[in-house]
Amino acid sequence: QESRGLGDVYKRQVSTQSTGAKREMLSRTLRQLTKRRKYASKCYSTPSIGIVGSGQMGTGIAKIAASSKLNVLLLDADAKQLKKSLLFLDNLFQKDVQKGKATEEDSKHARSRISTVSALKDLSNADFIIEAVKEDPKVKDTLFRSLSEVAKPEAILASNTSSISITKIAASSSRPDKVIGMHFFNPVPVMRLVEIIPGLSTSEDTKNKAFSLAKQLGKEPILAGDYPGFIVNRLLVPYVNEAIQALYEGLGTREDIDKGLKLGCNMPMGPLTLADFVGLDTLLAAIRVFHAEFGDKYRLIRFFSVAIQNIWLMFIKQTFSSIG
Repeated sequence: QESRGLGDVYKRQVSTQSTGAKREMLSRTLRQLTKRRKYASKCYSTPSIGIVGSGQMGTGIAKIAASSKLNVLLLDADAKQLKKSLLFLDNLFQKDVQKGKATEEDSKHARSRISTVSALKDLSNADFIIEAVKEDPKVKDTLFRSLSEVAKPEAILASNTSSISITKIAASSSRPDKVIGMHFFNPVPVMRLVEIIPGLSTSEDTKNKAFSLAKQLGKEPILAGDYPGFIVNRLLVPYVNEAIQALYEGLGTREDIDKGLKLGCNMPMGPLTLADFVGLDTLLAAIRVFHAEFGDKYRLIRFFSVAIQNIWLMFIKQTFSSIG
């Protein structure tokens, strides 16, 4: 339609012009048409999302991105973890069909938008890269240094960290203005919230694009300050930590502590059940960050640390006994 419209304009204007003027008019019309087509292609092309880490959070982000008609590159150096992630994704898409949330055709199209890669260089053309790796400052530092080298200049680099300062993470990058926090919540397909956390050097454009992406993914974004834990975990983690202390002191049984908060405060689940759901190792990492930043106000319950160590020892013993 646009081509025919420009053609009609050209025909009307050239009918009274000389041959030279006609040629100039034709050349100008073609340049306008080419420029408009390039602009339309840029506006309507499907952006690609790179996701580093195919664990529970990375897999969930991949799912909602693909369902939102975005092309997804899911990266993990662990081939077994990637395979596990894809099987879980197949299950999630199938559940959408069973629950009437999507048609079989829509689920197949969404699933086809997810591709797996094994090297950071494979994310070189991604428009937006979201990191969902281990909650370890050193791991994230190394990752963002590498991402700065392989990602295209205009790409946004986001971290799904739940407790680490975005400004510190951005300091590892050669493009701190393009680094921002996007903290999703578990399970990602269900939880509606995303915390958007700009660092000191994060540009306004980067912040706006992060908000736009969150909304495109069907989430409700809120703006949080760049302090450890941001808004939600700054309040939630000490609550869970105190519940573990209460259990350690014998203030109540596990069942009664959870029941007390559920029935007395109308919580959907008790703090100890929530601790298991989030992951004790994840909570432990967050508390250590809080303690290092804020001091004894967020002290680590010693029982918590010992419990984690015992769980890992049990896991190692079971693993080696099964091998033997």
